[in-house]
Amino acid sequence: MLAQIDVEFREQILNDYQGVSECQVCDKPDYLVPIREVAFSFFQESGFPTLKNEDWKYTPVKRYLNEPFEVDQEDTNTIAPADAPYFGKQLPGYKIVMINGRFDPEQSELPDSSQCTIAPIIDVLREPTVKERLSKSRNYGANPFLAMNTALFTKGIYIHIPKNVKIDHPIHLVHYAGGEQKQFNITKNIFVVEEGGEAEIIESYYHSGHAPVSFRNSATEILVEPNATLHHIKLQKAHSNLRMVEHTEVEQKQDSLYNNYTFTLPGMNFVRNNLNLDINGSNIESHMYGLYLTNENQLVDNHTLVNHREPDCESNQLYKGILTDRSRAVFNGKVYVHSIAQKTNAFQQNNNILFSDDAAIYSKPQLEIFADDVKCSHGSTIGQLDDEALFYLRARGLSKADAQSMLVNAFAFDVTEKLVDEEIKAMLNEEIDKVMTGVIS
Repeated sequence: MLAQIDVEFREQILNDYQGVSECQVCDKPDYLVPIREVAFSFFQESGFPTLKNEDWKYTPVKRYLNEPFEVDQEDTNTIAPADAPYFGKQLPGYKIVMINGRFDPEQSELPDSSQCTIAPIIDVLREPTVKERLSKSRNYGANPFLAMNTALFTKGIYIHIPKNVKIDHPIHLVHYAGGEQKQFNITKNIFVVEEGGEAEIIESYYHSGHAPVSFRNSATEILVEPNATLHHIKLQKAHSNLRMVEHTEVEQKQDSLYNNYTFTLPGMNFVRNNLNLDINGSNIESHMYGLYLTNENQLVDNHTLVNHREPDCESNQLYKGILTDRSRAVFNGKVYVHSIAQKTNAFQQNNNILFSDDAAIYSKPQLEIFADDVKCSHGSTIGQLDDEALFYLRARGLSKADAQSMLVNAFAFDVTEKLVDEEIKAMLNEEIDKVMTGVIS
């Protein structure tokens, strides 16, 4: 099945797996060897997803992969430019610099070690929490990129928040992509927030545009223990030469709170987000908010899965899209309520505005419910700006551009206002204004 991609790239993948398997200096704990073998065997058989795979039906990844990529090329000479204008640079907090997936402590600004543990993933493979996360069974059929990631990862970051510790400032992960060759980077991250802990983790991305194409295959495993809270914010804005598949697996224990905010703005020409939540306890709250603003030939695909396994829990999904030019977007969300999960309250909504006849959105919210005492709803809308509202504003002296901009901001407000971080909220509203001024001027 790997014949579907460039010959040089295919050889790079096979050689990289052999290198990871035979490496004499790498830490190879016994438990991880069969996990890598199973994952690579699956990936070798299935290859990258095609349009025949239901979960990738509207996402033709081959066009973004048919390059002579270098897989996890050694990049110790690559540095992150201090003046790199990544989106969110002005935000205060701690900073973790990742260069093509490699943790760079010298350019990072880290919290005190008493607040949390931050380390390269390859150095902590024997940690019990890491072993537990990596040993979890995953559905490679829905995402072959995850199988490849598990088989080949050697880079990534481990963030561990101890019991009852509340991090005083946000932790900002900045992912730099670049190098002299076309890069295919594989990153495995693990975030653990112990009982009673609380943290805010922000992720930003940077590609200068002068460097060759980079493809980012990232997987993040998250554990939120009882009474813990994690705010997880992704600010997905970078040059079109950066392509990205991000897979996030979250397990929540009782009385925990997880908030995920995914904002995808014009730039990267391909973004795929998989977000899977395993609600594994009672009295859990899970909130998933997404806003995608696309232009040109951009493709943004959001897939979510919420597994309600225990009673008395609540999950909310609200994703909104604003599409312009010839861009395309996909939203596929599923809520699965097991028979034991009585008193579940689950909400799912996807709303979209099309600013062009050439733009397209494929929306598919889904519910699978096997309990009878629940409150669950889902819906989807696709349309254009309300002509009556537009007429109302113009009748009161606003120009067409100002009226449209005001309506777009009102449309996006339902998502941005959910943010607790006021600085990120202001930054996003400013960016939406700037983008829409160019679209509707």
